[in-house]
Amino acid sequence: MLAALGAALALHLMPASASDFSQPWKNPDRALIIDAYEYNPIDWDKLVTDKRIVGFINKASDGLAPAYSCKGDETEVRLCKALWRRHAVTRELYQTRRAMAKALGLKWGAYHLARPGNPIDQANNFLDFAQPGPDDLMAIDIEENDPKKWMSLEDAEQFVRHIQSRTGRYPILYTNGSTAQYIAENRGKYPLLSRLPLWYARYKQEIGPHFPKGNWQSYTLWQFAARANCNAKSCPYRVPGTPTDIDVNVASMNPDELRSAWPFGKLHDIREDLIAKAPAGREVAANGDTTMAYASAPQSGPLAALESALSGKHAAKPGHTEAEVPLPDLLALPEGSLLSRFGNYVSSLRDRMVEWSLGGQELPPGLDPTVSGATPPKADRL
Repeated sequence: MLAALGAALALHLMPASASDFSQPWKNPDRALIIDAYEYNPIDWDKLVTDKRIVGFINKASDGLAPAYSCKGDETEVRLCKALWRRHAVTRELYQTRRAMAKALGLKWGAYHLARPGNPIDQANNFLDFAQPGPDDLMAIDIEENDPKKWMSLEDAEQFVRHIQSRTGRYPILYTNGSTAQYIAENRGKYPLLSRLPLWYARYKQEIGPHFPKGNWQSYTLWQFAARANCNAKSCPYRVPGTPTDIDVNVASMNPDELRSAWPFGKLHDIREDLIAKAPAGREVAANGDTTMAYASAPQSGPLAALESALSGKHAAKPGHTEAEVPLPDLLALPEGSLLSRFGNYVSSLRDRMVEWSLGGQELPPGLDPTVSGATPPKADRL
């Protein structure tokens, strides 16, 4: 018994592909993506000599749009006008870079730096600024889970929902390891953020022990190089034609797969709620990434109860015997969405009630006991 349990646990703890969570940028088959903001100089001729660079993601909007009219004292007016000039120059640079990147065959994307403030207005500001095409990636950048400095996760849910309502697509989520972990642990509270493709920011050589696999199976993009770990002396990866502090990202796929999957506008499938992961031994975890086993957690609430009923797992009320009206065979109902299965269930239950009310006799032609009158047989209506 113990031997079998040990063997099963060993299977669950087998190391996953090291190329996914341990320095994947060293794998020449992995695609790379640059992300930049307005102050990063780019030498495009040199940049495209690196054939692993497949995409370019540029900062678009930053929080709320500047005020349309400048009011206040002299200092406030001067600041307002300076913000407008910066906004105009940044937008012009954005459009120029997009045209250049696409002309060179690079995939294009834009991100919004999410700050405190009305999330709907910020979403509109992003779309007005970025003007994303159908093949342009969109991203929301949540630097930290600190609503005093950055957009709150609750507001980010509204931002994402509004982007989808206007474009028919979802953005991807850029955030750091601790914020991603918090969203994963509270995915019931953040049903959209927890299902967005993840752009993971962590400047470590290995991320396997820290990655929130209970929610995301893998990252879509991993930002592994930035000012935090790259300088003139050392850098995990240097891109020709860019400064030492440029942000570099690795994809979880090769260049062809990345081009095919771009711009990642869909939500991930809902994962079953999971609890109680098996602990990895210290020696096993030190050797690289591990795949954990999780146990299912029971659901609660009216929708979960309905889903349970449609799965044939219903029970009689306490103190009551089985219902005298025979219930339909729930497990034999056609597969489909929860609402379609519920509709089939109600229709089948109605037929059983009619059959029961007639004492097992067949329903006379043209008689519908659920309405106040009778209808002629179908043959008479032809």
